[in-house]
Amino acid sequence: MRRAAAPEPGQTFSLQVAFEDYTLIQQLAGEQNSHIKLMEKQLGVRIHLRGNQFTVNGDRPQVELTGNLLNQLAELIAKGYPLYQSDILFAIGILSQNIHRSLKEIFLDEVFIASNKRIITPKSVRQKEYIDAIRRYDIAFGIGPAGTGKTYLAMAMAVAAMAKEQVRRIVLVRPAVEAGEKLGFLPGDLAEKVNPYLRPLYDALHDMMDYEKASNLLQRGAIEVAPLAFMRGRTLNDAFVILDEAQNTTSEQMKMFLTRLGLGSKAVITGDITQIDLPENKTSGLVEAIRLLEGIEGIRFVYFSNKDVVRHRLVQEIILAYEQAEHPRK
Repeated sequence: MRRAAAPEPGQTFSLQVAFEDYTLIQQLAGEQNSHIKLMEKQLGVRIHLRGNQFTVNGDRPQVELTGNLLNQLAELIAKGYPLYQSDILFAIGILSQNIHRSLKEIFLDEVFIASNKRIITPKSVRQKEYIDAIRRYDIAFGIGPAGTGKTYLAMAMAVAAMAKEQVRRIVLVRPAVEAGEKLGFLPGDLAEKVNPYLRPLYDALHDMMDYEKASNLLQRGAIEVAPLAFMRGRTLNDAFVILDEAQNTTSEQMKMFLTRLGLGSKAVITGDITQIDLPENKTSGLVEAIRLLEGIEGIRFVYFSNKDVVRHRLVQEIILAYEQAEHPRK
């Protein structure tokens, strides 16, 4: 509930937001008012909590956004959502782009519960769009910069699909860009040579489930982590297939991968077309796929930007700085 007081000329705008549940108020305010301090810093407002009432002062647009934020975060808490400071930052980003957006539709869309009991949910409008695309389409592309959750959410969706017995196996694939002469100089057998390229997929997998369970599924072949070259000649039925770092596939490799998809299978392709490591004379299979496949029924492309980064806040600013350097304004 909230009540606004009309400001006098030259005065700041004031808004009151009150709740009946004091436990909810405590969670909303945060330990030692840490959540309130974060909102004040991010939104440029002053928030005073007295009893069951929050009073927000500042410029009208920011005050109204803060009032909306408080009400929507309270709804999340009432639904049992554990509120962290990172969630507040994500929520501010969402409402700053569209104050009418419903946080419940995004934050309460449970994708998977990881082995550490942490609930994995989308944290941005684009992540929600991406999750919906994976659910609805047999082939979904997630394209955008690092740190936007493309691979992590695809992995969560894959593990969730296996847990619900929607697929019989998960296949995680990455191109080994250096898989030519340079690979031969690495020590060990072929599996040991390509392992460094696949390590990020193993890391994400072990974040979803405990090590023993993941190792058991890997040994049984229910989960397979392999370089893209190993996919040639295969047909993947009843599988959830993820192709990561797809910007580093050649045209031939991308065509080969997409034509491996069999009955009852789903594929998610992720990549960042600004980070292509192929030789200059090679066309990125991901870039070509965007040109050839966009608009085909049953295939969905979701594009992320630096605004969707969910890592450390500095990652977003670093990506933006590089984008501005590469594409300076005239």
